Amino acid sequence: MTDLAALADALARPGRHAVPFVDEAGHREGPITLNCYRAAGYDPAREPVFVQHGMLRNGDDYRDFWIEAADRHGLLVVAPTFSNEHYPEPESYNNGRVLDAEGAVRPRSEWAYDSLARIFEALREAGVTRAATARLFGHSAGGQFVHRLAALEPGVPFSEMIASNAGWYTLPLLDKPFPEGLGGIGLDEGDLRRLFALPIVILAGAGDIATDDPHLPSNPEALAQGPHRFARAGNYIAVARREAERLGVPLAWRLVEVAHIGHDGRAMSAVAARLWYAGAIPGEAELAALAGQRAA
Repeated sequence: MTDLAALADALARPGRHAVPFVDEAGHREGPITLNCYRAAGYDPAREPVFVQHGMLRNGDDYRDFWIEAADRHGLLVVAPTFSNEHYPEPESYNNGRVLDAEGAVRPRSEWAYDSLARIFEALREAGVTRAATARLFGHSAGGQFVHRLAALEPGVPFSEMIASNAGWYTLPLLDKPFPEGLGGIGLDEGDLRRLFALPIVILAGAGDIATDDPHLPSNPEALAQGPHRFARAGNYIAVARREAERLGVPLAWRLVEVAHIGHDGRAMSAVAARLWYAGAIPGEAELAALAGQRAA
């Protein structure tokens, strides 16, 4: 079990930290490393920012992508890192361990997505934060993780969520099986209504249009959503709008297209921080400059 006193002690000091989190309530393959950064001006009353890494499982890099914003705005950055050693393959991370090796649905308590709520609660119990909610950003495989977490976990503790440059999407459709859709895992139209009311931003790099990227999902279900990540983001929003209209409910989501930027976790992290803390993404010239500082 996670030592709350050790967690509090580690995060009492400014700077970078790596703290193991043992999720006793859920899956037990191994610890989730919390790669964190506490700004010198961090106020525990302010919402922490959770950051979900891509398929390289490089939570330390994604933590570092947020350091500039953390120092500017006095933030605590928490990057829960699901290692390849303990959580191999997309099924254990991107797809949240919802299905086992035979395709059967695991008990909900074993799904990976609710680990983030338990991490946040541990931070609160340890006195690291007094905030009632946090913010959540994910890029690439992390974007897959974030939008699936939003769909599958009721009562998420996140006031705002950004899913950025996901390789493909779990469509809000109950007639398609998970992970292509939300069918076959115990969800109903009430879950769709809850999902459509969440404050979600789909952040799509207009330059993320490669079709030959070896990391771009190329299964038939993904290809049906579009030839590249940018197209698939637009398709996801279009399907959500159609389904929300069918159910007669508003859609609280936004699609934010980001000029110049391709599949770049550093640049998209900077864009997300500006969107949250300045109220708008950078202008064209700054985006072009960010695009020249490429990071995976």
